[in-house]
Amino acid sequence: MASKIVAEYAKSARSSCKKCGATISKDCLRLGIVSKGPGNFDVTKWHHIDCFPSESHEVIGEKISGFSLLKHIDQEALRKVAHNRKAFNSLDAEEKDKGSSKKLKTYGIYKEVAGSSVDKMQGEGDGNVEENKDSELEIKFSVNEIKEKYKDANLIPNWKAFQTVIFLEQEDGFHTSSKIAAFDFDGCLVKTSVKRVGPDAWSLLYPSIPAKLQSLYNNGYKLVIFTNESNIDRWKNSRQKAVDSKIGRLINFIKLVKIPIQVFISCGMEGTGDPFRKPRTGMWRLLQKNFNSGLEIDMDQNPVFRQIDISKLYGPY
Repeated sequence: MASKIVAEYAKSARSSCKKCGATISKDCLRLGIVSKGPGNFDVTKWHHIDCFPSESHEVIGEKISGFSLLKHIDQEALRKVAHNRKAFNSLDAEEKDKGSSKKLKTYGIYKEVAGSSVDKMQGEGDGNVEENKDSELEIKFSVNEIKEKYKDANLIPNWKAFQTVIFLEQEDGFHTSSKIAAFDFDGCLVKTSVKRVGPDAWSLLYPSIPAKLQSLYNNGYKLVIFTNESNIDRWKNSRQKAVDSKIGRLINFIKLVKIPIQVFISCGMEGTGDPFRKPRTGMWRLLQKNFNSGLEIDMDQNPVFRQIDISKLYGPY
């Protein structure tokens, strides 16, 4: 009889992961393998999502006990586990061997080059270190690192933090798509000023923006905003004010256009090498690998609208 798989948020911090041995924190998402123990009683072996042996246990989201009770982002994470199991099964025996240079991770397959450091690989090639750096960039996303706060600043419901990124959780109307229309926010969709702070301190850059976004959405595009906001890290004594101002503007913009939009905010400061701060590609890679249900994105169909493109998209005032 096949083992039953169960998912739930830990009710306490008394359980430990059967693979790594570490404590599973209270309210942390955990996956359990349920089997019959002595006396025919059910015994559950709990795991962190990252530690779950997906290569030997079939994980099918909707068939996992408790799946429907999970938050949408956690459901997406479990679908990713199932996707990676299929990828693992497609590898040949040599690649599956532990000694292989290819390793399977819960949130994606990545290549590890034996005997080469990341810095060494970045220095090789055509000399464009920044470009090479992002070609090798891998974001190790884990639901265990998702926070309800960004450092000491509280986040409102449906907004979460991962490392130096604040993101909007999946909501009704979001859809996965191979077509992505990605936008900057300030100076691309809205006009803002560094002298004004607050959720209402913005205006549409062009009056035709709502209709244009609706047209893209109707044509099957998933709409995404990637925006830098270094004041969130810079204003250490007023971080809550910076967070509320930025998120408030984004919420009000989405309410105005009345279209579901995925949002990623990079909070890192310039000059720090933050992989999520544009023009680095960390936020894009989060979307690509962890926020599109594993669906491959067709790069030939994906416009990324920046300031230089907006007059072509929206037309004159």
